[in-house]
Amino acid sequence: MKPVVIILFVLGLLTTSLIHPSAPPTGSLITRPAPGVHTAIAYFKTEAPAFAARCTDLQKAIQTLDLRNPRSIRSARQKLRDCRASWKRIESFLEYFFKSSSRIYNRAPKFEAEEPGMEYQSPLGLQVIESLLYESGDPERRQQLLDQSSAVASSASDLHALLYDFHADDRQILESLRIELIRIITLDITGYDAPYLKTGITEAVESLRSIQYQLEPYQPHDRLRQLLQNTIDYCNVHQGFDTFNRLYFLKHYALPLQRSLSVFIRDKGALFNTNKLLNYDADDLFSPDALSLTKTADPRIITEGQKFFYDRSLSGNGTRSCASCHAPEKKFTDGLVTPLSLDGHSRLDRNAPSLLYAGLQHRQFWDGRTNTLEEQIMTVLEDKKEMHTSRPHADIFNIASSIAAYINTLHPMSSAFDRYIRGGADSLLSAAEIRGGNLFMGKAQCATCHFMPVFNGLIPPDYSATEFEVLGTTRSDDLSKPRSDKDQGRYNVYPFPFYRGAFKTPSVRNSALTAPYMHNGAFRTLEKVLDFYNKGGARGLGLDQPSQTLSAQPLHLSKQELQDIIRFLHALTDAS
Repeated sequence: MKPVVIILFVLGLLTTSLIHPSAPPTGSLITRPAPGVHTAIAYFKTEAPAFAARCTDLQKAIQTLDLRNPRSIRSARQKLRDCRASWKRIESFLEYFFKSSSRIYNRAPKFEAEEPGMEYQSPLGLQVIESLLYESGDPERRQQLLDQSSAVASSASDLHALLYDFHADDRQILESLRIELIRIITLDITGYDAPYLKTGITEAVESLRSIQYQLEPYQPHDRLRQLLQNTIDYCNVHQGFDTFNRLYFLKHYALPLQRSLSVFIRDKGALFNTNKLLNYDADDLFSPDALSLTKTADPRIITEGQKFFYDRSLSGNGTRSCASCHAPEKKFTDGLVTPLSLDGHSRLDRNAPSLLYAGLQHRQFWDGRTNTLEEQIMTVLEDKKEMHTSRPHADIFNIASSIAAYINTLHPMSSAFDRYIRGGADSLLSAAEIRGGNLFMGKAQCATCHFMPVFNGLIPPDYSATEFEVLGTTRSDDLSKPRSDKDQGRYNVYPFPFYRGAFKTPSVRNSALTAPYMHNGAFRTLEKVLDFYNKGGARGLGLDQPSQTLSAQPLHLSKQELQDIIRFLHALTDAS
């Protein structure tokens, strides 16, 4: 990963944007700022300057950094740890009320494109600094570190200006804490923010303490207060990132805490949802109805869509239906490397992915070239190689809408893992499956791209975007003689260099039964897939893939650890 130099003028624009949040919602609990709002503001006023000071300390350490001196590098890394810990104390407030400004500090170390205009933003912030302090070999690394640390420190020094004419109410503060808890569950404990530092658990403690402090003025009931303290205590006692028992933490601490917080907010009459994609009526993040991306359709339309799904008369020659390439008995795949074309002889270019959980993403097709299921289905119906339907266009739209309504129901979340994590018997998962789940969410870094709860590229905590990754997937699974795949992926849709070879991150739910894998179907087994990741993707194999978003550093997973991860993937197989 090679971040480009940040233009400070652009950073300045980002810093001063959104300093006037929208007015408090009507019908709020209060007509003037309550103690809870005052507490949150006072906390930010205290912690923001502390964060700015840590950013300055980091900048100074980088200014004197000697990349040939291990002690100097360790010192800079420690300053980064201190900086990140301080960031977590203000994260909930800044990310919620000043999202645009927060991008300067803690965004993924890769290019991000904003749609619909497709303006893109260079990598910047603490995560970029981390990657530069750990990845070697880039001759421009020192200058990039100087630029990044200067940008962060300069921006942090002006954080106090964000509070000019600031307004908020109780419901907003409580929602910011609710979202922060989701961030802890899905990002902090998986190491998404700091994969090299491996400070995710200690950072979660800082975030939890921030929640605790800001929640106290609302007089939480005893159970909520105790659950929160117990969650903090568990993380304090078990700080080792690679050894942290995430499944136990989720089942016995984080998810009960989330449920209790939801009940408290509801009982307080403070329910407020700025993000309609999250369903606050759901019990917790792993409830089947936790995400509201799929549309609620009339049952008659769903039934009609299911009939169309199996209707061979939709194809131009009457030989195939949607189920031909997405067979329910194969978890809605076809088991082929790439599907046969309608002519029965030639092949399509890409593997047919499972339709399970297809509605829980914001882009369709491997390259994300359509925004909705309806558009995707219409494209397939009209494609000469796929369905080549002769139906009138107006009919196709109605048919596609019905089929989409049916596909939107295909997210059962009924695996052994789901039943276990929602409070089922410990015996639902074997010791190997639990070890594998902890590896998946920790050391192996799988959950930093396959995000919970869907385990696909739907990015938490607001789930408003679907992630595309450049892995450098090889042409075959013979990694002893790796060859680069020629498919350019999303670059063919939007010709940005950083999209060259980028593909959507699919769900790994039911992956134990949906071989072969990857966009080209080149990997025959899960063992082969994990071997590819364990070696660091294309760059780890020595191939030229400058835009690779997957870390090129080997994961150093043992054979037993790899098998444990595979056992966990089997535990993600839906029962229905």
